Amino acid sequence: MNWQSICNDPTLNNLPYKFETDRWGHIVMSPGTNRHSHYQAMIAKLLDHYLSNGLAFPECSIQTSQGVKVADVAWASAAFLKGQGDVNPYPVAPAIVVEVLSPSNSINEMDEKQLLYFERGAEEFWLCEEQGGMRFYTPQGQIAKSRLVPDFPAIVTLPFI
Repeated sequence: MNWQSICNDPTLNNLPYKFETDRWGHIVMSPGTNRHSHYQAMIAKLLDHYLSNGLAFPECSIQTSQGVKVADVAWASAAFLKGQGDVNPYPVAPAIVVEVLSPSNSINEMDEKQLLYFERGAEEFWLCEEQGGMRFYTPQGQIAKSRLVPDFPAIVTLPFI
């Protein structure tokens, strides 16, 4: 089953899970939580605040060597978006790819995703910890703050919580 078939399958439309595939094309599901979604929204909002001429968006599907991975948040330049058009999943990664750590994720899983996104051309990988702490990475390793968004906060706080 290819990615577009999964996206078009009506039996999968209303399930409360995030879908990805592994290297064999098997569907991998992980449960979503409201807290996870709140972090996605805040990170996207902050990215749009600090960066212009592009778009921050949740649930970005990227074809990797190990299947389709769906980044929790991504930021892509206008040039990237124009160049990729409506393709689904993207064959290359946007400039910034963000994963929000959940209880169902492991650091090893995030390390693997980081490598896969860098293989596909991501410039930075960000990891949001369960309490909002941010870690920033380039292909060369962890950095103290983002080079693309140096003013991005080290901790993302959730309003109203």
